[in-house]
Amino acid sequence: MKNTKLTSVKILENLYEKFKLNTVNTKMTLQKLTNRSVDRFLQDEKFREEIETYDNLIVSGSNF
Repeated sequence: MKNTKLTSVKILENLYEKFKLNTVNTKMTLQKLTNRSVDRFLQDEKFREEIETYDNLIVSGSNF
């Protein structure tokens, strides 16, 4: 854990519940998903563009 950074992020509750249900019997964790997603975001220009233009979330007045 030497090279880790403790952060606090807010995640939409319904997304988190769906994630938990979909990963209950797998080895996937939110930590793994976050690290893999950030790495791919930094390495893959097409993935970055897809994420930056993704707008399928509920508008809540925040930056989600």
